[in-house]
This record gives sequence, structure tokens and C-alpha cells, in this order.
Amino acid sequence: MRSDPPAVAAPARIAGIDLLRGLVIVIMALDHARDYFSAFAYEATDLSQASPLLFLTRWITHFCAPVFMFLAGTSAWLHARNNGLSRGALQRFLLTRGLWLVFLELTWNSFMWRFSLDGIQVQVLWALGWSMVVLAAMLWLPRSVIVCTGFVIVGAHNLLDGIHASDFGNENDLPVLAWYLLHQPHFGRFANGFEYGELYPLLPWVGVMMLGYGFGAVTSWEKSARERFMILTGGVAIGLFLVLRLNNLYGEPVVNAYGHDQLWRENPRGPLFTMLGIVNLTKYPPSLDYLLMTLGTALLLLPLLERWRGRLADIFSTFGRVPMFFYLLHVPLIHLISIGAVYLLFGPVALDINSPADVPASYVPSLWPVYGGWIFVVMLLYPLCRAYAGYKRRHREYAWLSYL
Repeated sequence: MRSDPPAVAAPARIAGIDLLRGLVIVIMALDHARDYFSAFAYEATDLSQASPLLFLTRWITHFCAPVFMFLAGTSAWLHARNNGLSRGALQRFLLTRGLWLVFLELTWNSFMWRFSLDGIQVQVLWALGWSMVVLAAMLWLPRSVIVCTGFVIVGAHNLLDGIHASDFGNENDLPVLAWYLLHQPHFGRFANGFEYGELYPLLPWVGVMMLGYGFGAVTSWEKSARERFMILTGGVAIGLFLVLRLNNLYGEPVVNAYGHDQLWRENPRGPLFTMLGIVNLTKYPPSLDYLLMTLGTALLLLPLLERWRGRLADIFSTFGRVPMFFYLLHVPLIHLISIGAVYLLFGPVALDINSPADVPASYVPSLWPVYGGWIFVVMLLYPLCRAYAGYKRRHREYAWLSYL
């Protein structure tokens, strides 16, 4: 008996996937513009102080990392199908591309965030790269086993929330470092003053990529079957999220890695803030509720995006065809522009987003420069991304283009 609906000849690129990836990569730039263009004295998700607009400016960007990771798994399946790759060839591609992304995180990306060599912070490229390496190893198994493993990891990793690195020994013991790598964000400093940080523990992200790889096969189904699957799966994910979250049953740590209470309850600031508290979820590491909310919404959006046409859709699709190119350029561009803006407004001072107390006394945090800077950067990057997308399209024979 055939377990999948009949497949149809699918185009080399799926329009809805490029659009969704383009949307999330542009929204991601908004979050990084918020990092550099406005220094609030409290976290954007602190609903005891943040305004609804500040909270939503941060919250909308929560969709970026899980969707990007999920679609990276989907793209791995599509890359093998479109290029007729054997299992071994796909494994080699994932292994080399994954290690390349880890290298970029440790070098280019880490430096561009800080413009300094006094520390390193590994983020999404780190998780993306190692998830590709793990997926490469998993390809020896049937696709159904990979998908089931992904479900188990995503669904069960919150059972580990009560375990902390300190339970395994001293700070630099191997079991402690392994736990930081897998499930607990960590920041520290070596004796020589060199700072390090890890925001993306690998365990749940590996599971998300496995699920995305399994979803790749769905993209080749006949359109109506594909859309029914996405609507049903997305609806079930959102429904399960609401049941778990509204009843504080499971899927969100009682206290997250930063010591913040994550249970949902009535907010003394009023009904609006209480409602926002429902979707105020844990990203580091991503909780089950967080992944149900973000990936469920993405699946519901995909059928609509496959029908979206017009100039704006073309713009987002262009970004979605070259997401890594956009990612590697947008951080240094935002960082440089923010330095220039601070110099023009306040002179040679350091507007440190991690030390709001150090900002000039005349500085007033605002979202206006955040949105202005974001739009300006996206406009600057569009012609570059369009040119690079065209270059890739004209030179498909160059294998190295798959790595950027």
C-alpha cells in the first residue's frame, strides 16, 4: 500500500517556500535592527515594562529561526531530488555545508556582531551547521525513522528542563560542556578575559531540521493533497499549542534558562498584556509550545503564499532564493550604519545594546530608528540579492554556489 499521495513533477523551486523563507529572513533583519538601533533598559519580552509594540516587534521575529531551520531540512530533500543526488552525495553535501556554516559562525559572523576579537558568540549558523551534520549521519535510516526521531526530540526535550549543567560537575568538565552544547544556553569568560556565548543549544534544532527533511517529500505531492496536509498539520499544531499553553500543561519551562517565570497567568497590566503573555514563549532553547506556535503558523501560511503573486511577492522570493547571502551581509551593514548614526547624533560614544546605562543622558530609546534602519538596510540589500540570485540562476554548474 502506498503511504504517500501520488507525486507530481514539481518545479525546481517551490514558490511558497521561497516566499516564506524570504519573509522570515527580512523579518529577522528587523530583530537585529532592534538590537543595534535602540537600547531599551529592559527586555522587549518583559511584559511588566515593555509596550505592546515593542513586544510584538520582538515576537514576530520568533518565527524566523524555526522556519529557517525547518526549511533548511526541506531544502536538503529538494536539493537531492532536483539534482538527482544519491544518498552518499547528499550526505557529503550536508556534511561539508554544515561544517562550512560552523566555520562562518566562528569567524565572519561572530566578528561582525562585535567588530572585536575579544569574544565569540555562536548563534543560528552554529545550530544550522551542526544540524546538517547530524542529518547527514541520519540519512542511513529510512525517512520515516528520521521523521519519528524529529517528533520525539521536539516533543520530549522539555522533559529535560529540570536538568542543569551544574548537576554534572564543575564549569569546564566535559559533561557540563556537553550539556551546554545540547540543551542549555551559556555565557562565560575565560581567565584571559575572552568572552564566549552559546544561544542555540542543538538538541531541539536538530529535531526541527529532521521534521523539515521529512516535509520535503510532501512538496512533491499533488497540490490539493499537499495543501490539505499543510492546513491539517498546521491547524493541529496550533490547537495543541493552545491546549498545552492555556492550561500550563507541558511544553514550556516553569522557569527558563535566564530565571524568568514562563507560566501563563493573568497580567496586572490588563487583558491585552495577559493575551500577549500567552504567546510569550521560550526561544533559548525553543520550547515545544514555541515550535508548535511558529511552525504551525508557517504551515498554515504556505498554501496562501503559493498563490501570492505581484511585485512584493517577487521581492520576498528574491530574498528567499539567496537567504545565506542576505544573512552574511545584513549584520555588518546594520552594525556599520548604527555606528554612523550614533556618531552623527552623539559624537564618538559607544551605544552598547548590552549596557543601556552607558548610553548618553540625552538618548531616548524609540522604535522609530529601528523600523527606519530596518527598511533602509533591506532596500540596500535588495539589488545585491537580486544580482546574486541572477548569477546563481545563470551558473547552476558551479557547485560552490550551493554553499552561499
